[in-house]
Amino acid sequence: MGVMPIPCPHFKITIVKRSQGQSAVAGAAYQSGERLFSEYDQKTKFYNKKKELVHAEIMLPSHAPPGYADRATLWNAVEAVENQWNSQLARRIVLAFPVEVPKEQYLPMLKEFCNEQFVSKGMIADFAIHDKGDGNPHAHILLTMRAMDEQGKWLPKSRKVYDLDENGERIRLASGRWKSHKEDTVDWNDQKYGEIWRRGWADTANRYLEAIGSPERLNLKSYERQGIDKIPTVHMGPAVSYLERKGIQTNIGNLNRDIKAANSLMQSIRQMVRSLKGWLSGLKEKKAALLEALEQAKEPTIPELLSRYLDMRSEERTGWTSKGKLKGTVGDFNKVMEALDFLRQKEISTVESLDAYLDKVSGEILSAKTDIRKSERRIKAIDTTLSHIANHGAYKEVYKKYASIGWKTRKEKFAAEHREELDAYLAAKRFFKGHQEELPYDTKELKKEREQLSGELSEKNEGLQAVQEDMKLLRDVRYWINHVLPPDQRRVVPEPGKKPSINEQLSWKIEGVKQREEQKRQQPHRQQKQDMEL
Repeated sequence: MGVMPIPCPHFKITIVKRSQGQSAVAGAAYQSGERLFSEYDQKTKFYNKKKELVHAEIMLPSHAPPGYADRATLWNAVEAVENQWNSQLARRIVLAFPVEVPKEQYLPMLKEFCNEQFVSKGMIADFAIHDKGDGNPHAHILLTMRAMDEQGKWLPKSRKVYDLDENGERIRLASGRWKSHKEDTVDWNDQKYGEIWRRGWADTANRYLEAIGSPERLNLKSYERQGIDKIPTVHMGPAVSYLERKGIQTNIGNLNRDIKAANSLMQSIRQMVRSLKGWLSGLKEKKAALLEALEQAKEPTIPELLSRYLDMRSEERTGWTSKGKLKGTVGDFNKVMEALDFLRQKEISTVESLDAYLDKVSGEILSAKTDIRKSERRIKAIDTTLSHIANHGAYKEVYKKYASIGWKTRKEKFAAEHREELDAYLAAKRFFKGHQEELPYDTKELKKEREQLSGELSEKNEGLQAVQEDMKLLRDVRYWINHVLPPDQRRVVPEPGKKPSINEQLSWKIEGVKQREEQKRQQPHRQQKQDMEL
């Protein structure tokens, strides 16, 4: 007997997103029928599913804490670690069982699928089987999206990776920072897994269909994946098909006829849908811009960071005398207020805008120094030329007299008596010979140019000094906020034209290590406190 392909009844993958007001605890409560309390919003989630709930279970990887077998503990822990307003909390899969498979085999079939595709890869799978008796038995699967280490602690979803050049060396940007990008710690969000999981479910279901001797097989390619804009009809099975062929109408047959009529109607309105796509695209762009603005608004401002810095400095003075505390606090406060006044004038309020302004000022300083050095070199060249012109005119007659002496003894005596004058004249002569293309020299014009350059140089130095003062204040602000930012957001800002010293770079690395060690020491205390609250 040949096999009979049937469309996959239903297999839908979605993400539980906090940005859309969704909750992992609520999702777990819905599919399990349990009454669960959400610590995130302090509300009890309950959806009565007793009539349709067949079975609910949590499958854990070997390294997951046993306590996560409790549904409330698991999903409240997930929502605690996903603390961003736009966090992705869980992955939800809803799939339908082939009605040809006996109901008592639904549970082992689903557990086999979950273990093979999810649990063995490190995910926690919370599933429930629903059956209203309406011919649509299905399962809900809720999956964790964050990996765990061997000790059962949640790992970051992404990590910072430095970009390397063809020699395997890190690439430094013009700002002084290293070029980097973020990489996911696991690839579970890769689009390929939608295909893998769908095929995995079909393979699992087909094994069970084959085991019971059924000729029917699930077809991986749904209408959607084939690019067909149609509502799939409901699989009728051999018994219903037989009745329909005999001319006997059935409920499923009538439903499929209604679906076909709906597909025909949909065909007539597709043109209208196409005309609306442009409008919908504009709405999506506006939504994306709004979300981006909200994300930027969430970034801590520099005044907030400086306030944290002042608090940190105050804590560091715990053992000081009252007089010392007061003096130190006043000094820090005055420096910070001066910096804040400057930042307000420049409209600098975020770390990003601060770094951009630092790069701008650094570029201005480098350009000014280059211009100043150019002017200084020209003034020096003019001074050298004027000196040679003066020496050539002053000692020309001395040299003529020296050259006119015929007696060797007298000539040597004259040269010894007038060594400095002769050396100065000969140096001037050599200079003019080496700069023949620049002759003749106009002493008056050279002096005029020098006077102009000197005046401009004075103005340039004053401007440079002012910019350098701004740069010092900006560097101080960056240094202060580095103390309260995470290690990966810190930045060592050297003097323009100089690389950060090894001591500066090492100091922040050591500080980052200290912070991480302190967080590890505090973790057991926080966990104990959470356990007591529970």
